[in-house]
Amino acid sequence: MPEPQSGDFKVAVGDSRQLKAKPTDDELLQLYAFYKQGTQDPPIDKAENPGMFDLKGKAKKRAWQKVVDDKVTPKASQTKYVELVKKLKTTYGHDPTKKPEAVGS
Repeated sequence: MPEPQSGDFKVAVGDSRQLKAKPTDDELLQLYAFYKQGTQDPPIDKAENPGMFDLKGKAKKRAWQKVVDDKVTPKASQTKYVELVKKLKTTYGHDPTKKPEAVGS
């Protein structure tokens, strides 16, 4: 069952798609992991495993698994996601007039 999302988390999700520059791969993996753990849709034990040659998918799943292994709760993940997006907005800039990019672009 999906985890209820806080208002700050929903705003941060939108803001993450309006950064002026693309974050590093490590930062993107952190965003992904905190988002997936924060939403629990689906929980990691019910999520599909990436294919053998899906290196990007494997990296994303490993990042998410690390958050799970660190016992970060969904609520704490949402808070960490919001904090990370605030940091990224400072680092890369934020354009609220920018049309949000589609996930995976």
